[in-house]
Amino acid sequence: MTRGGATTSKVHFKGENDDFIVFIDDQDSLRKYKDGDKTVPLADVVQSFKIFVTHKHGAQGTFDGASNATLDNEFGTHEAEEVIKKILEKGTVQESEIQERSGSKNDSKGSLGGH
Repeated sequence: MTRGGATTSKVHFKGENDDFIVFIDDQDSLRKYKDGDKTVPLADVVQSFKIFVTHKHGAQGTFDGASNATLDNEFGTHEAEEVIKKILEKGTVQESEIQERSGSKNDSKGSLGGH
């Protein structure tokens, strides 16, 4: 698990009813996949086969797991692999940096703590 100071990439797909997010591991693998190289395993492109929904908040906001009904309404199927392929092909890649953690590590430092 990353403690911060790293970058994360995701693919955002704006559907008719909602916005969907899939997190990806490697942008180079995604580029090859989108350029038609279907020999690239989907497992090498995505971090997990989990599809998130943002409740019409674009690529920001709360990420909730997309329900089967939501996926069926938007994509005509709820099979994760098929939906992810559609999101990867039609979505836009967004990269963001995870901020490093900061703050005190031990608030109960005895007499060193503020009173």
